[in-house]
Amino acid sequence: MEEMQLAHRIRAFRKLKGYTQQQLAEETGISLAVLGAIERGNRRAEDKVIDKIASVLGISVSELKPPR
Repeated sequence: MEEMQLAHRIRAFRKLKGYTQQQLAEETGISLAVLGAIERGNRRAEDKVIDKIASVLGISVSELKPPR
């Protein structure tokens, strides 16, 4: 359940900040396929990937991670 919430939050913030999946993948240094899988909830994002995504989007990690 947490993975799906994280996936939706990543996608929502990406769109809010005006990034395409391709742009965000390039800026974070992860492949488009991996980012797509994370956004669909099919792949667990490692903490370092979450850190990179948050940094590129200009938000805190706590904004990305769903509340427990």
